[in-house]
Amino acid sequence: MRLKYPANIKIVRVPCTGKVDILHILRSFEKGADGVYVVGCLEGDCHHHSGNLRARKRVEQSQKILEAIGIGGNRVQMYNLSSSEGARFARIAGEMVDKIIKLGPNPIKKAKQATGASGC
Repeated sequence: MRLKYPANIKIVRVPCTGKVDILHILRSFEKGADGVYVVGCLEGDCHHHSGNLRARKRVEQSQKILEAIGIGGNRVQMYNLSSSEGARFARIAGEMVDKIIKLGPNPIKKAKQATGASGC
């Protein structure tokens, strides 16, 4: 069965969500992402002991930073799924896209477009 999720979702695979750093999340917004969601193992079931717990803390810290600078912390979310929950992954992807569409474009992207600045 092929999963169908929105075409504008860009998947970045990492060995463990514990490897996702706050800088990766913030850089995504700097490069023009309108939203980011991190999908990790079920809590208590991480193959790398506590990687998903570290990721959750980093997502929460990213939310605070994005809120403080006016981008909006609700543009970043963390979800925990098992590898057998492909249909749920696709559903969450659709829900996240809907949420981001309601929030509108990333304010950084809008500012760059208004000034004509390049994304490099």
